[in-house]
Amino acid sequence: MDFDVLVIGSGPGGEGAAMQAVKAGRRVAVVEKYHEVGGGCLHWSTIPSKSLRHTISHLADFRTHPVTASLAQNLHIDFPILVRHAEAVILQQAAMRRGFYDRNGVRLLQGTASFVEAHTVAVTDRSGQAERFTADHIILAVGSRPYRPPEVDFTHPRVLDSDTLLGLKSTPASITVYGAGVVGCEYASMFCNLGLKVNLVNTRDKLLSFLDDEIIDAIKYHLRDQGALMHHNEECERVETRGDCVVLHMRSGRKLKSDVLLWANGRTGNTDGLCLERAGLQADSRGSLAVNEFYQTKAAHIYAVGDVSGPPALASAAYDQGRLAATHLLKGASDERLARFIPTGIYTSPEISSLGRTERELIAAKVPYEVGRSLFRNLARAQISGHSVGMLKLLFHRETFEILGIHCFGGQAAEIIHIGQIVMTQKGQGNDLRYFVNTTFNYPTMAEAYRVAALNGLNRLV
Repeated sequence: MDFDVLVIGSGPGGEGAAMQAVKAGRRVAVVEKYHEVGGGCLHWSTIPSKSLRHTISHLADFRTHPVTASLAQNLHIDFPILVRHAEAVILQQAAMRRGFYDRNGVRLLQGTASFVEAHTVAVTDRSGQAERFTADHIILAVGSRPYRPPEVDFTHPRVLDSDTLLGLKSTPASITVYGAGVVGCEYASMFCNLGLKVNLVNTRDKLLSFLDDEIIDAIKYHLRDQGALMHHNEECERVETRGDCVVLHMRSGRKLKSDVLLWANGRTGNTDGLCLERAGLQADSRGSLAVNEFYQTKAAHIYAVGDVSGPPALASAAYDQGRLAATHLLKGASDERLARFIPTGIYTSPEISSLGRTERELIAAKVPYEVGRSLFRNLARAQISGHSVGMLKLLFHRETFEILGIHCFGGQAAEIIHIGQIVMTQKGQGNDLRYFVNTTFNYPTMAEAYRVAALNGLNRLV
């Protein structure tokens, strides 16, 4: 065999797998069809969108802060200028990640991969030249892309998805976002903060239904407060493209006219073109592969990690999945439970992060629980920063004080969640709400929200 491990895709999942295998002394190669490493996460989705969101948030703060608001009255920054910060971050990240492969002796194969047979992969470069490589184990970390229904004309410059949105040449006055999942809500929030007229179309009856109901209510309120017009239980009938606008026709008869349409309704795995059937595999209708708890496919020597293996489809999860898949193929075992304690981070404004069970789930399971809350408006650090909207919500067992769920809404939520994550994932008596009461937090910090929430919850016990 040419390699012990051949990884297809250099996103978080592929990187995690390759680094784990090469550190164990295995001969490792990574196939990447793009001209730079990092995958969709780095070049089109997570890093660009979060960089853009960060810049827009700073701009919004500048416009609303009492000291600078008067200076920002006539401030206008065009969308392409905002995107430039994201491009700088991408270049830095790509250079750093390429260094990981170079320093660890991982061979990078530039081109498009496809199976020849179960242990053989052909890599075709841009000139059309193909070279075959064999490997004992193959890890598919090919990621996903926005789902594009065939009846929607994505060649029209006013019809976009999350991969093409960053190529906008000017700032539109209005936008319709079709799909109110994580991506749709994040971009709706960003464009609201830029002052655009935003239509957010939700094909379901509530936003982000996997979240705790109280958090769902909060994001719904703040999106509406920011100016988004939300349309629930609506489905697209057809998209009409014109020279100066796009009209989204709903099955209900409603029509939404806007400068551009952002289609954010689902994703599909990048498995087409892999010739999976030659390896005895078949993807589902959305391009995903079924895997077991060790991320093995039906073919035991082939693993699938990241978006292509299904939920939770998070960059953070993909890295761990790649690492754990590599551990399993190296040792024949891995602690797959590690990947279950992964928080959800949603970068709306304010942002959201959660871990563990919701109140709805605890009630259904008849678990005796109690709630502790800390409202950010009462925290000195939140008042100082001007980000006083939000709360930290702790769900804990009434008898054992075990932390069952953590739900945070507000500034730095995706950072704050990790403090509770450390305690929550401890075994036995280590997972105890009273830890936060007996711990001294720096003052003023957002972290002290845990002490406030824990005391609030304990005071509710009878």
